[in-house]
Amino acid sequence: MMVRTAGIEPALLYRNKILSLACLPIPPRPHSLILPSVAARNMAGHPQIGRVFFNKFTSNLRLSALICSGPLDYRGLLADQRLMKIATWNINSIKARMHALTAWLKDADPDVVCLQEIKTENDSFPYMEVEALGYNVAVHGQKSYHGVAILSKTPLEDIVRGLPGEETDTEARYIEAAVSGTRGPVRVASIYLPNGNPIGDAPDFSDKYKYKLRWMERLRVRAAELLEFEEPLILAGDYNVIPNDHDTHDPIGWNGDAAFRPETHARWRALLNSGLTEAFEQMDGRAGQYSFWDYQRGAWQNNHGIRIDHLLLSPQAADRITDFKIDKFVREGEKPSDHVPVIGTFDL
Repeated sequence: MMVRTAGIEPALLYRNKILSLACLPIPPRPHSLILPSVAARNMAGHPQIGRVFFNKFTSNLRLSALICSGPLDYRGLLADQRLMKIATWNINSIKARMHALTAWLKDADPDVVCLQEIKTENDSFPYMEVEALGYNVAVHGQKSYHGVAILSKTPLEDIVRGLPGEETDTEARYIEAAVSGTRGPVRVASIYLPNGNPIGDAPDFSDKYKYKLRWMERLRVRAAELLEFEEPLILAGDYNVIPNDHDTHDPIGWNGDAAFRPETHARWRALLNSGLTEAFEQMDGRAGQYSFWDYQRGAWQNNHGIRIDHLLLSPQAADRITDFKIDKFVREGEKPSDHVPVIGTFDL
C-alpha cells in the first residue's frame, strides 16, 4: 500500500512496517499516515508532527496534518521505540526531595530510575505518588539512613534486596531487578556504596573503611555472577568512588579520602576488570564533569564538584548505549539534592 503526506514522499507500508520515507518539497496539506502503535510514544510531540491519534481497535497510529519543516528521519523516530533511559540519582531523602523527583520524572521521562539514600523504610515510601506517574516500584529501605529503590515503567521481576556475601550486613545499600526491554530482559541494580570515612591509619584502617573495601569485593563477586548470564546489565548508583584526578576539581585536597585512596582505586579497577565498562568514560570522558557538589563553601556556585555517581555496563549493555548525560542543572532547583541524575540511553 502506498500513502502520501504533506511534505513527504510516498511511503511503502508492508505488514505495518515503513520501508521508505523521506522529505520532498511539496506543498503542505492535511493528510494522514497510519503507522504501527509502537511508534505512538515517540511520534507524539515531535516538532514536525501535527495532531496524533491512536486507534485502540486497530492498534495503529494516525498522524494528521503533518507539516514537514525539514527532512524527517522516520528511521530514527521508529528506532526510538527501543530506546530506554536508565538513570541513577542519589535523592538524599525521598520525603525531602519529592518535589524535585516528581518534577524531574515528568521532565526527563526516564524508563528506569535507580535511587539512593531514600532514607525511609519500605512501608513509608511514597508509592502512590510515584505510581501515579506510571512507575512500578521496588524498595529496600531503612529508617533515617541509606535505602535504595528502583522505579520502572515496566514490571520489576526477580528482585534481590541486599548485596549477597555477608549475612550480618543489615544496611540497605543494594537492590537488583529485571525489567523488560523490547529486545529482551535487562537487569539493573541500584547501589549505594559505603562512604568509608574516617579511614583511620594504614594499615590499621577503621571499621568503616574496611567495610567499604569488603563491600566493593562483594560487589565484584556479584557482578561476575551476573555477567555469566550474558545479558544487558547496568549497575547504577552512588559509588562513593572518584575514579581519576580529572573527576574532581581538587585532586590534592581529596587525597587520602576514602573515595580517592589507592585501596579504593584498586577495588574499582578490579570491578571494571571483571568485564564492566564505565558509561561516562565510553561516551564522554571529559575532565570536570561532576555529579556531586557539597552544600557548603559555595561548591555548586564555584563548580567545586566530584564525579562519584556511575553507570557500569556489561558488554551487552555497553554495545547498546547511544547517549549519556549528567543532568547537572537539576542542582539549581529548590531544596536540591547534593547529587544530580546521571542518565544512560540504550537501544534495548
